[in-house]
Amino acid sequence: MFDPLPTPAEMAAWDKSAVRDFGLKAELLMENAGAEALCVLRKAYGPLAGARVLLVAGGGNNGGDAFVLARRLLDEGAEPLVLHTRPISGYRAAARYHLDLARRAGAACHHLPPGRAKSALCACEAPDILVDGLLGTGMSGELSPEALTLVQAMNTLGENCFVLALDSPSGLDGLTGQPRPEAVRADVTVAFHAPKLGSALPQAAPFVGTLVPRAIGLPRAVMDAAPPRQVLLTERLFGLLSAPAAELHKGRAGHVLVLGGSEGLTGAAQLCALAALRAGAGLVTVGCPRGVLAEVKAGMPDIMALGLGHGMAWTPDCMDSLIPTLGRYDAVVIGPGLGRNKEAADFLALFPKAFDQSFDLGWAVPCIYDADALYHLAQNPGIMKELPQDAVLTPHPGEMARLLGMGMGEVQADRATAAHRFLATHPQVLTLKGAGTLVGQGDLLHLSPIVAPNLAVGGSGDVLAGVIAAILARGVNPLHAACLGVYWHGLCGLALAETFPARGNLATEIAHALPHVLKEHAPC
Repeated sequence: MFDPLPTPAEMAAWDKSAVRDFGLKAELLMENAGAEALCVLRKAYGPLAGARVLLVAGGGNNGGDAFVLARRLLDEGAEPLVLHTRPISGYRAAARYHLDLARRAGAACHHLPPGRAKSALCACEAPDILVDGLLGTGMSGELSPEALTLVQAMNTLGENCFVLALDSPSGLDGLTGQPRPEAVRADVTVAFHAPKLGSALPQAAPFVGTLVPRAIGLPRAVMDAAPPRQVLLTERLFGLLSAPAAELHKGRAGHVLVLGGSEGLTGAAQLCALAALRAGAGLVTVGCPRGVLAEVKAGMPDIMALGLGHGMAWTPDCMDSLIPTLGRYDAVVIGPGLGRNKEAADFLALFPKAFDQSFDLGWAVPCIYDADALYHLAQNPGIMKELPQDAVLTPHPGEMARLLGMGMGEVQADRATAAHRFLATHPQVLTLKGAGTLVGQGDLLHLSPIVAPNLAVGGSGDVLAGVIAAILARGVNPLHAACLGVYWHGLCGLALAETFPARGNLATEIAHALPHVLKEHAPC
């Protein structure tokens, strides 16, 4: 269901373990990397015969990968020219081995002299293909003045040719996905063995281009011995959803309760309920103050409504009406349109205790805290301590900032660190929404590779909460339900981009896209 997403340090440790503990030769891993780079280049660019290929090779393993690729390009009938940043005598071990092989095979290899690297690069005949083998994932800190000059020159050349980056665009921070301060802008990046964390983050997309991971022969046991703290969501998550049985009826397809809606704020609860139905829930009930019952039900014949309390607001007597019904439901969402007044805060404060009572009665109902529920949790952190460990929290960056007591800019600057900070003190499932949504519990983060601007519309988060609830209601564990919900929701955004390329879609259309996306991607 997930692919590894190591940090540069984790990847370096895997490489070292493969050589030290398994006896693999570094020369073999480098050969495999160059071979895979050729396959990716051939598929992305097309026939290579006659193509002028300029390869910029740095002083480390990334340069060694470029030497392998240059040698193999000769076999394709291409015309490779390698410009390397170290003198030949400065290369060691596997990189030197492959530099010598490339030269013996006939590849033109020339040293880029310090201080004249930019002029030498710009003096080359305009290439058809530019290969970035300068730094890869091994860089740390800001680019040196010499490296920055090279990156700028490569970007100038790259404006008129195809650009392939080996492992990671030079200048891109492998942890944060930010340029330091500039990075090569590639059309395609081939990631050896696995994408690195920084390359998979949405802010890296203008530099990475299309990210193509390719295996290079590292044993699975290497990863199992030192698993990464981040993984990437994949389409395999749809395997959690089994094909519907012929005898399935609505009572066995999951019953979702949405607790939300208040005066003037009923649309959020309606969207959440609609999404739960479109994601396959057999039954959906919206629980709301009795005074807004008609407004919640209006125009939605497919949902049931449960009037709570006696007025227009969420008051403690709403809880008295709710507790006897909790055994009916397979999943609960609380928060969409709940409101931010004191009455809603008082109601939410009673909610964990109500769930404790339901557990005592044998009703283990998973719950999602969304929207206004998260606002009240931030205002009253004591409630957080009472939440069950399998609760799912779905904050957007602003809500995450309130929960952590920090600025939204700080959250967005390093979303992974913000998520880890929250998870270090909270055992629940966190879903940090936004481009590159993060789902986490404990030490492990799950990153969505999907960036879909069509999801940037009011009500999109309510739809996501409904999707996750429908999956929970099928009996999927909360962490996996959140991961699948995020991935499915993201694919809906991509699908809507086909119809609405300039955006303009509604949140209801995200919900209506759910079964169509499932048809295209689910194994059933």
